[in-house]
Amino acid sequence: MQFTEFVRQRRWPTVVGYGLFVAVLAAGYYYNLTFVQLGLIDLGTRLVGLTRFQVSIGMAALALVAVVVALVTGVALDRYGLSTDLRAKLRVLWGVIVVQLALTLTAPVLASPAQFGGWIVLCAASIGVGMPTTFSLVVDLVPVADRGPVAAAATAAAYFLANVYPTQWEIESFSIIMSAAMAPAVLVLGYLAFRENALVDALAGTHERPSFGIGRFCRPNRVRTGSYAFLSALALMFGVYFIDSLGFLRIIETPAYIYTSWQSPDFGVHLLIGGVHVVTAVMAGVLYTNFGRRWLFLLVFGLFGFTHLMYVFDVRAGIGDAPLLMPLFYAGAVSFYTVLNFAIWPDMSTPETIGRHSAIGVGIAGFLATFLSTAVVLYIKSESVGLARHLTIVDALSLLFFFLVLVTVYAHRMVRLAHQRGEPS
Repeated sequence: MQFTEFVRQRRWPTVVGYGLFVAVLAAGYYYNLTFVQLGLIDLGTRLVGLTRFQVSIGMAALALVAVVVALVTGVALDRYGLSTDLRAKLRVLWGVIVVQLALTLTAPVLASPAQFGGWIVLCAASIGVGMPTTFSLVVDLVPVADRGPVAAAATAAAYFLANVYPTQWEIESFSIIMSAAMAPAVLVLGYLAFRENALVDALAGTHERPSFGIGRFCRPNRVRTGSYAFLSALALMFGVYFIDSLGFLRIIETPAYIYTSWQSPDFGVHLLIGGVHVVTAVMAGVLYTNFGRRWLFLLVFGLFGFTHLMYVFDVRAGIGDAPLLMPLFYAGAVSFYTVLNFAIWPDMSTPETIGRHSAIGVGIAGFLATFLSTAVVLYIKSESVGLARHLTIVDALSLLFFFLVLVTVYAHRMVRLAHQRGEPS
């Protein structure tokens, strides 16, 4: 890793830059995992009095607004040169955190559907602005060679904390934790963004170095937004998020599975799942550095296929004491694709395209896929489709994507061999 070289050379601003990026990315993802995805359900159903279906509609609206705002923000960052202006990006992020701190403090006092709806729109807008802005920091703070391990560190931190604390998915608990974390972040980011300081001055031009600015998959040729390479990665990542949500939304509504894993009263179970997230994130970081993206997608779809197959067998055998092995494999698959998602969009970008590429990648493949998956889950439930059949559909989709990626890997290898044989010796 280049990180160890920077430490030996005592290039402390660069070393601090690693920590700053991991902290911002992990905190943002933890906020989405806990406060938004889990806290909103409790807020809407318990405090506002909405049905679970109405809350799902609200979360789908949140996803759509976040996608639109992210796309507008990503294009604006690139068009107006803000993607290459570190101080400007820190100022935007500071504004996002201030808004999210206010939203976090006010969430537990919401009492009407109108207030809930307005809160969702503001929350979605803040996420939409923050998403591409956070990803665009990578060209200033993390060299290309270390993006896999850095993505692994952010993934491990976010998922471990999300599984260990809080164990009760209540909006009051989430609000206290997030407010306590955001208050010092507002002060630190405010100082870095608005006061002259040596750290930001030292890091401001880093994106101009080839080892930082030009992504791994943009060498030797740049990846264009409409190219096959970008669109195929977008389609595969869309499939990953769609499959994940399609299965997980049904699993967490099954008491036999949720209360023996992610909502278990045994803290040791939470610690174990968090530990699996950490281990698999580290493995994913190493694999990302050494393998092509097709092999990594193949691994992710294979893990999802195997995991859902275990759930299908367990359901058909009769739900009893649910084996802990199933959520552990699920956690591993989620960590793998999260590392891939964190690293692949910056590596398919240059400092001039990082804003829109990350907005399209994370917005469409992440949020839009989740929205569509939620809608499909609601439709399937309205048709009274049983749990076993539902999970069988999810497993079939996983295996379909696995097969398609396998064919793509084989075809790509054959085309490369054909080119090599056609070259003059």
